[in-house]
Amino acid sequence: MSASETGTSRMDHTYDFLAVERKWQAFWEREQTFRTPDDVDTSRPKFYILDMFPYPSGAGLHVGHPEGYTATDILARYKRMRGFNVLHPMGWDAFGLPAEQFALDTGIHPAVATERNIHRFRKQLQSLGFSYDWQRELNTTSPEYYRWTQWIFLQLYKKGLAYQAEVPVNWCPALGTVLANEEVIDGRSERGGHPVVRKPMRQWVLRITAYAERLLEDLELLDWPENVKEMQRNWIGRSEGVELTFQVESMTSNENDTNADSSQQITVFTTRPETITGVTYIVLAPEFPNLDSFASDHQREDVVRYVEQALQRSDRERLGTESKLKTGIFTGRFALNPVTKERVPIWVADYVLGGYGTGAIMAVPGHDARDLAFAETFNLPVKAVIDENAGRMIGWKSTWLGGLDLDGVPFEEARARITEALEQLGIGQRKINYKLRDWLFSRQRYWGEPFPIIFDAETGEPFPLDEASLPVELPRTDSIRPSGDGRSPLANVTDWVELRDPNSGQVRYLRETNTMPQWAGSCWYYLRFIDNKNVERLVDPEKERYWMPVDLYVGGVEHAVLHLLYARFWHKVLYDLGVVSTPEPFQRLVNQGMILGEVEFTYRRQRQCENVSGGNSPHSNGTSPIEQYEEVRVPADQVEKQSGDRYVLKADPNIEVSARAHKMSKSRGNVVNPDDIVQLYGADALRCYLMFMGPLDQVKPWSTQGVNGMRRFLDRAWRLVCEDDDFVTEREVQPTREQLRILHTLIKRVTEDTEALRFNTAIAAMMEFVNEANKWKAPWARGRLLAPFVLVLSPYAPHVSEEMWQTIRRRAHLHERGESIASLPPRSLAYEPWPTYDPQYLVSDMVTYAVQVNGKLRGTLDIDASADREAVLAAARELGTVASYLRGKQIVREIFVPGKITNFVVK
Repeated sequence: MSASETGTSRMDHTYDFLAVERKWQAFWEREQTFRTPDDVDTSRPKFYILDMFPYPSGAGLHVGHPEGYTATDILARYKRMRGFNVLHPMGWDAFGLPAEQFALDTGIHPAVATERNIHRFRKQLQSLGFSYDWQRELNTTSPEYYRWTQWIFLQLYKKGLAYQAEVPVNWCPALGTVLANEEVIDGRSERGGHPVVRKPMRQWVLRITAYAERLLEDLELLDWPENVKEMQRNWIGRSEGVELTFQVESMTSNENDTNADSSQQITVFTTRPETITGVTYIVLAPEFPNLDSFASDHQREDVVRYVEQALQRSDRERLGTESKLKTGIFTGRFALNPVTKERVPIWVADYVLGGYGTGAIMAVPGHDARDLAFAETFNLPVKAVIDENAGRMIGWKSTWLGGLDLDGVPFEEARARITEALEQLGIGQRKINYKLRDWLFSRQRYWGEPFPIIFDAETGEPFPLDEASLPVELPRTDSIRPSGDGRSPLANVTDWVELRDPNSGQVRYLRETNTMPQWAGSCWYYLRFIDNKNVERLVDPEKERYWMPVDLYVGGVEHAVLHLLYARFWHKVLYDLGVVSTPEPFQRLVNQGMILGEVEFTYRRQRQCENVSGGNSPHSNGTSPIEQYEEVRVPADQVEKQSGDRYVLKADPNIEVSARAHKMSKSRGNVVNPDDIVQLYGADALRCYLMFMGPLDQVKPWSTQGVNGMRRFLDRAWRLVCEDDDFVTEREVQPTREQLRILHTLIKRVTEDTEALRFNTAIAAMMEFVNEANKWKAPWARGRLLAPFVLVLSPYAPHVSEEMWQTIRRRAHLHERGESIASLPPRSLAYEPWPTYDPQYLVSDMVTYAVQVNGKLRGTLDIDASADREAVLAAARELGTVASYLRGKQIVREIFVPGKITNFVVK
């Protein structure tokens, strides 16, 4: 084989990685090497491995994106070699705000920009050699795909899980759309950082709360990181308590009148019914229904004004601990404690949310920090009913509540007894509440899935479309700018919105002009990958039963509450409909850590600014200098590392340097394009470096120099296998036991580490093998030792491994037929059996002795484990580093500890 055929450069002892990678990527595509057949042998085990499919942004990939993709690709290639049917697909979550905002900024239609971005992403992913089955590629903006998204919505509607409501929503004027609570951070949109206000609007809402308990309970079925499960538990927020009803006093009652107006009452939910005697006021959320009717005549106008202001703040702002200032307003009216019959004032305050519980609370400032802060702000009474130090009730010797006496009773026991008494007397009832709110499912934008709903033009009554009429295709229009009044741009596409009677020509129905959120398409895509060409149904039941659930799902932890919770909800609905056979979609979840930019080195330099007014300055001009500091960035080659993590300037070691890596961002200028790295070092080097940086789930700083080191490792592996054609065949020389020990140790380590996703240590083991193998003297049996090495390397560095495998095949041909051949037709190693290790070779036949003279270590000796005492001592005496200490000395004693130590005691 010539140098040009192999990609080898004899001059610099490296291989032409760009030529090799182009060659094998073309081969895999031409041969459809990684195509998973539509009909597989179901008697074989399956492995469905999935990436959280990307949004194809115009910026393309940076080097942090392929980290998770590389991990899944390694597992996919490894499982194929272990005999599994592997499903490893890729697609595009392509609807949503970014493409539409880009269109508004540039005038490029979202469909055009999206297709262009997808093409770029696909090309980038293919350049990295990922073994995706591209025949299953999905695009959520394709009508063939969102036809089934609309079908799922119709099933939700028919089950009563999709409904319309006039609800206060997070309205973003800049984006012109409603945002879910999860998409609002500190009062601003997650996308773009625009201000968000609360506004009542007609919305489609999905009743995810109907599945709250199952979403919570079934977390126990999943092999997920505990922190992700805990985030979902907290978001669902299950709490057990009691609902109590406070009667509202009549508007005509005076301060001494305890008669209640039976037409008005306030129901509260509490998890601590034992504190009911400590209630000193009631709080209504600004969203409380018919709130103005609970205000007195002279307070109503002020209450309405306060509510309008409070609703401008997001839920996170209202609940945020950083805001210590409590706001509220007295309604001018009172309610009666159902147990003590005491009058308590009714307030409105924004620290109570309308979406949790009943939208009203009984405030117990003696035993709740937020209630206490509010009471202190407005000088409201504080009453203690529990000795917090002792954990016991105090002041419970009255005869109220059926004569229940709980003075001195531990509060947890008192809680149970009070709850039972409240239920028996009909004053309260047990209740389970959730923080989870129903899912706002409307967006007032163009670039999203249309709803399969029409409305009667006269009555406004909604009707679901017939399933046979799907998909409802998004009309192509250039008028995509939001109206600003809450209506979708689709409202302007009259000929699409209006459905006319074919006989009379009158408008009979109007289409829904809101669109679905981006989450819709990503809630179920894993199912369509299984059967992406099916035009009769969402997924074939037999294929679904074989492939589901997803065995391994890899993506960022930022999707812990949004995508993962939504997808689980949709999956459970489909499970109830009999569409899927598993209660959960993703059996195992792994979150990859973030890759930061290169470490930046900076130091603080004092800067003297211009003089400013200094008051009592000694200077005649009445000014004095102000000392300021600036951060100065320095190149890495001007920095020196000292002990620990301390860095200093080489030019001045007295100046300490700070070393820190930052998140990659355009503004910081530290984004690394993987295309550039592939051109400089190759896809295999990038893949291996991404995995070698550290544990998959940890945050790690990028280092281009580290990729160069991985490039050198692959060059050494290449030379080990391919460089020398003058070899001795297996028939003539057999590997030594020590060589076999090193090989089988490698196979064991890489197998176990790959299974456990310890990719960094697997690569370390391969590096150690190459280092050891390069020490071995020829002649030796290349095929028997190097073929397994190439196979275990191949999931990590597939291109160079394929090329090395051809060299091994050519040599095997020579060995078997005794004739040389310049080249063989390429054949992928993708389905070659994974090597297995033999435990008998894992025990070393060599032993390392520490050789001492008068108890001090003077050298080490590697010797056959079967060597007896005399052979070991004789070899130890001949060691160069030991012989000099023995020369001319009298050995008075020789100490021998088998397998460990020899010690020569001399005068």
